[in-house]
Amino acid sequence: MKYFVMADPHGHYDALCTALEKKGFFQEEAPHKLVVCGDLFDRGEQAKEMQRLILQLLEEDRVILVRGNHEDLALQLCQCLHTYFVSEAAVMRSVHFYNGTVQTLLDLTGMALQEAVADCDAFRRAVEATPYFTKIIPAARDWFETEHYVFVHGWIPCHTRGYILQPQFYFYRSDWRTAEPADWTLARWYNGMEAWRQGVREPGKTIVCGHRNASYGHAVLEGRGTEFGADADNTSFCAEGILALDTHTARSGLVNCAVLEDTPLLL
Repeated sequence: MKYFVMADPHGHYDALCTALEKKGFFQEEAPHKLVVCGDLFDRGEQAKEMQRLILQLLEEDRVILVRGNHEDLALQLCQCLHTYFVSEAAVMRSVHFYNGTVQTLLDLTGMALQEAVADCDAFRRAVEATPYFTKIIPAARDWFETEHYVFVHGWIPCHTRGYILQPQFYFYRSDWRTAEPADWTLARWYNGMEAWRQGVREPGKTIVCGHRNASYGHAVLEGRGTEFGADADNTSFCAEGILALDTHTARSGLVNCAVLEDTPLLL
């Protein structure tokens, strides 16, 4: 099976389609699927277009979705609207606003912020009725695995020390496939390149990840360029056991797409 793999398009539909066009996804006639390693929405301005494409690919069984931390953020926001939607000012101070989640849900529901604040129960019902909530998030899995690859968002669940979402130290745990949902929620925030550097790898596999921009690997681990400056290298970070794809699309305007051929696992 041929897999076209990308991560973190963050609502940048045009950039995603450009990457797929360049790699021949829409022209490919042999069996093939798109694998998205999380964070379909937030920060870009084309949420409706992204939703429409993903729905079409789901209906055609041509996409595999891996859940990202921004899918978690969308669910979290919906569950605690009354906490943040007490005023427009309160919303705009929230983590969900500057991460782009609020705007995505406004775009998908067609509601204005003033309307959502005035009746957050109606906003919640509208959000929960969107295909993003009814079809796309439920279709996303914690990880996808083939014979030689593991596809995740941040990294596989680890034993860690340090800050809970961005640990300083990572340690391999062999039972990551049976980790609890809460462990996967944390793992979606991990810096996979740092975990890989510290030896958290899956024997015989390459872990394909997103979440942290690949320029971190080039700048910090390879000493080439800076992570966010004009000299940032946004190409995929690839080494033995890892393929990191995130381009920080909101800054670069680009989406990386890797084309991999591998044997599906019979589950």
